[in-house]
Amino acid sequence: MSRLSDAVAAIERVVLGKPVQIRLCLACLLARGHLLIEDVPGVGKTTLAHTLARVLGLDWRRLQFTSDLLPADVVGVSVFDRSSQQFQFRPGPVFTQLLLADEINRASPKAQSALLEAMEERQVSVDGTTHPLPEPFFVVATQNPHEQLGAFGLPESQLDRFLMRVSLGYPDRVAERALLLAGERHELLEATPAVLNPPELLAAQRAARAIYVGAPLLDYVQALIARSRTLFQLGLSPRAAQGLVRAAQGWALLAGERAVLPGHVQAVLPSVAAHRLESHRETAADGARLANDLLTAVPVPV
Repeated sequence: MSRLSDAVAAIERVVLGKPVQIRLCLACLLARGHLLIEDVPGVGKTTLAHTLARVLGLDWRRLQFTSDLLPADVVGVSVFDRSSQQFQFRPGPVFTQLLLADEINRASPKAQSALLEAMEERQVSVDGTTHPLPEPFFVVATQNPHEQLGAFGLPESQLDRFLMRVSLGYPDRVAERALLLAGERHELLEATPAVLNPPELLAAQRAARAIYVGAPLLDYVQALIARSRTLFQLGLSPRAAQGLVRAAQGWALLAGERAVLPGHVQAVLPSVAAHRLESHRETAADGARLANDLLTAVPVPV
């Protein structure tokens, strides 16, 4: 737990004034989930993703999503080798421990779909051959609001594979003053050492999975899931239900607790549910409101 506390502190020295969002991101990764960071340009989405990779000691690659990006640019391609008279697979940037998919909604749906198998099964299939991805494997994607020019909305199938969506928002006055007085974030990031390494992160994930989840807590989660399917046109999926429990376990581990409490579920539910409950016509704020409505509609177990 002390190592996780050190990791949180290291990230907070780079990403100022966002303690809740940082813990949500770490809870997502402890739950072996993929993370979507959505907000307007310039608030630190890419910096947060870089900081997570560096502090956790992960091999990572950044892929800028653009309108002309092709699926082969993501997963790789088979190239004919004249010397061996055989096709050789050249891995794409997805073959890394943390893939930063920057501005993922700038790419076409066809390019976005290249990540579906990788995110769900942690493998990619090219020309009938399956290639496993490194362990651990995370996709940390950044996204601009849908209403901005040149952005493609992610389909529900893609959104559902992101365990959590986090928005940073503008910094408060104190954090913004510290940003103005401090140097460039990339200079501070380069001086930030790794606090964890991949084996330690895998051990932390196992510790999170071992956090006790009692029957009353599971009843509460099932009540939330069932209520979402009656309140909204599109309720939470079984994948979302599993992710909610895993994310709450990650939050409990960060809080130093040995069991998941209702407060842990409430802390992570908006980030787990908001991007799944919203419709095509609703904004991120509407999704957050729907998630809060869901929490209000289901009584907390005592």
